[in-house]
Amino acid sequence: MVQEPQTVTETEKPKKRGLAHMAGTPLKPKKKKRWILLLVVLVAAALLLRRCFGGKAGPVGGGSLYQNAVAERGDIHVTLSGSGALQPADSYTVTTLTSGEILEDGFEEGDIVEKDQILYKVDSADLATSIERAELALGQSQTNYQRRQEDLSDLNVKAPAAGTVTELLVEAGDQINAGETVARVVDRDTMTLVLPFPADDAANISVGQSAQVTLEGTFETVSGTVTKVSGADQVLPGNRIVRNVTIQVQNPGAITNETSATATVGDYACTAAALFAYENETVVTAPASGDVAALLVREGAHVAKDQALLSIQSSSVSDQVQNAYISLRDAQIALENQYDRLEDYTIKSPIQGTVVEKVYKAGDTLESGKALCTIYDLRYLTMTLYIDELDIGKLQLGQPVQITADALPGQTFTGKVTTISIKGTTTNGVTTYPVTIRIDEPGDLLPGMNVDCEIDISHVTDVVRIPAGAVARGDQVLVLTGENTGGMDEATGLPAGFTYKDVTVGVSDGDWVEITSGIEPGDTIAYIPTSDDNNFFFMGGGPGGPGGGQVVVVG
Repeated sequence: MVQEPQTVTETEKPKKRGLAHMAGTPLKPKKKKRWILLLVVLVAAALLLRRCFGGKAGPVGGGSLYQNAVAERGDIHVTLSGSGALQPADSYTVTTLTSGEILEDGFEEGDIVEKDQILYKVDSADLATSIERAELALGQSQTNYQRRQEDLSDLNVKAPAAGTVTELLVEAGDQINAGETVARVVDRDTMTLVLPFPADDAANISVGQSAQVTLEGTFETVSGTVTKVSGADQVLPGNRIVRNVTIQVQNPGAITNETSATATVGDYACTAAALFAYENETVVTAPASGDVAALLVREGAHVAKDQALLSIQSSSVSDQVQNAYISLRDAQIALENQYDRLEDYTIKSPIQGTVVEKVYKAGDTLESGKALCTIYDLRYLTMTLYIDELDIGKLQLGQPVQITADALPGQTFTGKVTTISIKGTTTNGVTTYPVTIRIDEPGDLLPGMNVDCEIDISHVTDVVRIPAGAVARGDQVLVLTGENTGGMDEATGLPAGFTYKDVTVGVSDGDWVEITSGIEPGDTIAYIPTSDDNNFFFMGGGPGGPGGGQVVVVG
């Protein structure tokens, strides 16, 4: 009796393999050439031995490698799958850079804390002394810098009083020493006249009285004011006893220190004429040694009090100013650092979240660098999958992800792809890319749980499909077209009644492949089923058939 070809049932179909792998597990290459060569040789040798010894091929299902299947209508879902561990949206282990006794802790394990909420307060008494010292050092540095700035300002030689620059004794580029005379300034606007008056008359003259001054030679008169009356008598030739009276006159412009004059004060007249003198005649000296950088006025110029006459460059003074500034900045930075340290004694939450671990409490002595507590942001959970380079292009941001966990049987959760990194990692010639999945409604899921996920890449419904291993190289399929005797056709090396037909394939999920033309629903096909262990399938027929009896291994 002829044995009918066997059909692989749904439960006998090869188990579907995920296209994504658990995080950290390198993906294996899709094709392994050494296995291909080995299996080609083995299959070819087996067929050759069969033919050499004259053995006839048995019927499909009667010891043959071939199995039968029927083209059917159904759905095909193309997915990527993998596993990974869940992580919180954000996590932070709070540590400290300071040490001391914890005075306050305002939270407990399991509490939800806000960003910048105060967690601990640490005793800062020792730091207060350091801050006070830093403040004193800063004050001293500021005083020293101000003094050096004044020294630098003194390098500009200034007029001690208003007047006319009658003489400049240096030029730009000259080297001068401290105390050296550099200029003379005379107040020509105000002149003084010291005249002798009879002692008895002088006793009746007082400071502030008006005087009438007569210039000799021109006999012009100008008004003056008595500014001083001497209390000492002087004896002039002829036994004349006099006292000197000083009169101040505003220079109308023609009076010099070579002009002589007489004066009367009320009814009293002087006994002799005298020469005018300038009210202020000052010798200006250099305050420091250095080089004359520039003359700021010219001889004959009228200057105000404290007006700069010339500038001096002094490398020593400039260096002192620079050093004082550096010391000031050091003191400022030192104080700022102390204030920054003070902030370390008040420890705040860096993120919003739930306290999952509390290590230190009020009253404990804190050591620098120790972990105080751990905070998880549980608003959502994330996981990372490492996707093979052949599959990474199939993903898009926002794609939905179905998630299950062995710890929560019967429950399904939904996530979405939020990050597709382009920074791949290559291991043993295979490159994978990290993909982040976010679960906004985690439900009973917890950080650290291991979960399985499946990403629906594409799917088709109500299409003609056959087992994926039934498609030979060149998109050909063995289809029953004649009488099936249950044996092998010695001429072709193929199952009796089967012939290769060209087909057009569509999508495939690794188990099933869509056939868009060449096969109709109900057609019987023959193929060598895929091994679940080695994942190989026969590409082509036996001797004389398409593919030359080669076997291709899929990794």
